[in-house]
Amino acid sequence: MIPFILTLSFVHLAVAATVTYDWDITWVTANPDGGMMRPVIGINGQWPCPTINANVGDHVVVHVNNRLGNETTSLHFHGLPQQGSTTMDGPSGVTQCPIPPGSSFTYDFQINQPGTYWYHSHNRGQYPDGLRGPFIVHDPDSPYKGPYSEEIVLTLSDWYHEQMPSLINFYLSNEKNPTGAEPIPNAILINDSQNVKFNMKPGNTYLVRIVNIGAFAAHFVHFDQHPMKIVEVDGVYTEPQAADTILLAAAQRYTVLIQAHNNTEQNFAFSSAVSPAMFDTPPVGVKTTVYGTLVYDETKPMPLPPLAGPSFNATDDFGLVPKDHQKLLDPVNHQITFNADFETINGQNRAVMNGITYLEQKVPTIYTALSVGRDAQNPAVYGVNSNTFVVKHNEIVEIVLNNLDDGTHPFHLHGHQFQVVARSSPNAGKYGGSSGSLPAVPMRRDTVTVNQGGYVVLRYKADNPDKHPRVYLFHCHIEWHVEAGLTATLIEAPELLQQNLKIPSDHLAVCEKGGIPTQGNAAGNTRDHLDLTGAYTSIPPNPSGYAHPVVSRCPAVPANTHVQGFDASVVPP
Repeated sequence: MIPFILTLSFVHLAVAATVTYDWDITWVTANPDGGMMRPVIGINGQWPCPTINANVGDHVVVHVNNRLGNETTSLHFHGLPQQGSTTMDGPSGVTQCPIPPGSSFTYDFQINQPGTYWYHSHNRGQYPDGLRGPFIVHDPDSPYKGPYSEEIVLTLSDWYHEQMPSLINFYLSNEKNPTGAEPIPNAILINDSQNVKFNMKPGNTYLVRIVNIGAFAAHFVHFDQHPMKIVEVDGVYTEPQAADTILLAAAQRYTVLIQAHNNTEQNFAFSSAVSPAMFDTPPVGVKTTVYGTLVYDETKPMPLPPLAGPSFNATDDFGLVPKDHQKLLDPVNHQITFNADFETINGQNRAVMNGITYLEQKVPTIYTALSVGRDAQNPAVYGVNSNTFVVKHNEIVEIVLNNLDDGTHPFHLHGHQFQVVARSSPNAGKYGGSSGSLPAVPMRRDTVTVNQGGYVVLRYKADNPDKHPRVYLFHCHIEWHVEAGLTATLIEAPELLQQNLKIPSDHLAVCEKGGIPTQGNAAGNTRDHLDLTGAYTSIPPNPSGYAHPVVSRCPAVPANTHVQGFDASVVPP
C-alpha cells in the first residue's frame, strides 16, 4: 500500500483565472487500511479523490457526470459561502435535485475567501463511501505567506469496511440497534492511508492544512517535538496561537505552522488519535491512534509510537482571535433556539431539533422559495419536517443550540462563518441568557462543537452581497446524525431570492429526469401554498430502517475484484 503524500510548493498566480474540473463520478476499488478491498466512489476512475486548488478571486467550474450507474449524487463545497451562487451549495433536496445516474451537472462559482476547505457528496449519506477531498484556496496576500516555503495537506478520516446503505439501515433501525449507537469505524486514516511520511528539510517552515473529512470521529493531532502555531480555522485567519495538540471534529479544519529542526539527526512521529470515549462500546480490533512520520533522514531509524500514548488535552478553540478582529455582532435582531435530542419514531432511531426530525420534501426547498411568491415568507410552505426558519436581509441572527444529548456534536452552518459567543462546559444545561460579558472579538468558524448536555451560542449577519441571499442548512456533521434528521433549514430574504436568482438549465434537467417537481410548496401544491397534503411529515415504518427507499449500491466485492466500469444492470432496481 503506497501512502498518499501531498506537498505543495509556495507558488501563487497573481491574476484571477477560471479553474475547470471535468469529473466522472465512478466506482473503483480500494483497500486503504489493508483490511479489506471494497467498492469506493472515486473520480475519473481514481481514489483518493483529487484536491481542488484555486486562488482567491478565481472562478471554479466543476462539471460532474454521474457514472455510478446505481446511485444519485451531489457535491457540497464545505465552508465556501456561495455568495451570489446559492444554487451551487450542493445538498440534495435543498439547493438542487440529486444528480441521477447518466446525468450531468455543473457547479460554477467564484472564490472570494482564502483558506482550507473540502468538498463532499451531500446526498443520502454517501460521502463516507469515498466521495470527498480537500479544497484549498490560496491567498497571494496571506498575512502568513512570508514565514513558510511549502504547504502540506493532511486529511483525517474514519473508514468503514461495509458500505453506507446497509450501515445506515442498521443504525436507524431500533429493532436491530436498540441503543441507537453509531457504527464504529474499522480504521482511522491519514490522507486516506496509513503510515504516511513527509520529507522534512532542515530549517524550513511548513504550512500544514489539516482537514477532518470523516463521518464520525473527532481526531486529536500532535507532532512530536514540533510545536504548532495555529494561523487559520475553517477559512478564518487567526492571530498566531501556540498549540501542542489540536482537536478536529468532523468537518473542521485547522491550518498550522510547523518549524523543522535544523539538523537531520532524528526522524519524528506525528499522530491522529480518536478518543475511545466517543464510541458507545469499546472498539475491538481497531487502532484508534494512527501514526505518520516526519522524515529528516531515510537512513535513520523510524520513530516508535510513544509509550505514553496520545494526548487528549487539546487547545480550546474558543480562545482563538480572528486576524481581522471583527467585533461582536450586536444587537441581535433574530434569535433562533434549537433543542437537539434523539427519539424513537415509528421504530426508527431519529434525531430531532425542537422535536422535529428533518425530512427532504417533494420539492427542493430553493424551488419552493422561488415559486410561491409572497408566501415564501411563511416557513409553513416549506413543510414542517424541513424545519425551516426565514430570516430577513441584514439581520444579526443569534442561534442558541441546547444539546440535550449525552454526546458532543459538531454543528455546521452552510453559507456563513459564525461568531462563537458562548459555549458551556459539559452538562451545564440549557442556555439561560448571558450571565457575564461576551467576548469583544469572538472566535469565528463554520463548524463548532457543542458539549454533551451543554449549549453553544452563535451569531452571524444575514448579509447578502449584491442582494443575492442564500438557502442553507444548519446540521450536525456526524453523518449518522444527518441521516437521522439532526438538521434545520434557514432561508434569507426570499423576496430578494425571487428577484435575483436564476436556475441553470442543467439543474432543472436533472430534476426532470429524476421526476422531482420544481414548483409549489413542499408537497408540490402550486395553487394553495398552505395545503401541505402529501408533504413528508412522518417516518413510515420500514423494516430496513431507512425513512425513504434507497437503491442498493454495489454488492459485496471480493478482494482483488475490479469494479471500475461497473455494470449497473447487475444491481436490483
